[in-house]
Amino acid sequence: MIRVGIGYDIHRLGNKGPLVLGGVKIPHDKGLLAHSDGDVLCHAVCDALLGAAGLPNIGELFPDTDPAYKDSNSMELLGVVVSRLSDAGYAPVQLDANIIAQKPKLQPYQAEMCKNLALCLQVEPGCISVKPRTNEGVGPEGREEAVSVQAVVLIQKII
Repeated sequence: MIRVGIGYDIHRLGNKGPLVLGGVKIPHDKGLLAHSDGDVLCHAVCDALLGAAGLPNIGELFPDTDPAYKDSNSMELLGVVVSRLSDAGYAPVQLDANIIAQKPKLQPYQAEMCKNLALCLQVEPGCISVKPRTNEGVGPEGREEAVSVQAVVLIQKII
């Protein structure tokens, strides 16, 4: 059995750093404002995986009201989600994600993000696609106020 999940996340950019996406620290004069490290890519992937498996969403599992998750590493949270998926009898198969950010240019970091996600999801690198996009100056991403991510995952039942 296969299942599909969709995830989305957005965080405002602020004067703190660093900017972390897919576990990669990206040089930029702004960072993402969040209770955790603000890695919107990991957060969207978490929600896509959890949704596909019919599990509680990221906000229920790792609430921003819980001091235990303050400044937490989102790649580690993604690892916990992959473990929960396995406990529920599912395994990730494929990920396709769009990162929407006007700046900085993310193409130079794309391969490292894909590598990190493939390792965490325990899939071959060719099963991961992360595509940086600008928003052509439109919306909060285009005005450099925020970064958002759309993610789609495919999971399968473990036999």
